[in-house]
Amino acid sequence: MFKQLFQFKNFEKNFRFFAPFSLTCFLVFLSLAIPAILYSPNDYQQGNAVRIMYVHVPAAWMALLVYTLMAIFNLSGFIWKNPFFYLIAKSIAWIGCVFTFITLVTGSLWGKPIWGAWWAWDARLTSMLILFFLYLGYIILLDSFDDREKGEKIAAIISIIGFVNVPIIKFSVEYWNSLHQPASIMRSGGVAIDPLMLKPLLLMFGVYFSYFVFLSLLRVKTEILNKKLSNKSSSLA
Repeated sequence: MFKQLFQFKNFEKNFRFFAPFSLTCFLVFLSLAIPAILYSPNDYQQGNAVRIMYVHVPAAWMALLVYTLMAIFNLSGFIWKNPFFYLIAKSIAWIGCVFTFITLVTGSLWGKPIWGAWWAWDARLTSMLILFFLYLGYIILLDSFDDREKGEKIAAIISIIGFVNVPIIKFSVEYWNSLHQPASIMRSGGVAIDPLMLKPLLLMFGVYFSYFVFLSLLRVKTEILNKKLSNKSSSLA
């Protein structure tokens, strides 16, 4: 089943099912998330500024998740010698980069009223900025080689090595002095967030994740079409 799912010849069939399904999930989650955010309570210290959390935190989760998936697909490309894995990794890289950018921008907007500064060279912020550059480096490397296969493999190695930054981001607030608040959900002591705030947070993660799946499918389809056109042009030449 795993092999059938990640094959060029089966993509069109999978696309016809997963694309409308993920788009439907996106619309459902969005319709539930918006009222949940609007009716969620203000924080007793941060006031209304806490609502930035509903954009910022799920974007950060997605930035880490997409990079993890990118590294896994690139590693799978090495193991199973399947070029489709490299194509998927390439397709989702830009999406992960955008999620990381959203995280950095909304974090800055949130930090100004709470910390009194747009930016601080804090362990969490700095490691997240490094993640943004890892995404950009991967994307640039892919387009820097005339030999596409060589470029994919070198970029893949960089992405796999760069994965070490993901656990650093996760545990940075626990092992280094940080302005950034510690984890409130994925923590050993259990969830430490008001259920009325947790609900819209999880719903927004559903919005981001379903949109990521939908957009990834569109980008993979576009990459496949470009690959076919490129091969056709090469054969005509």
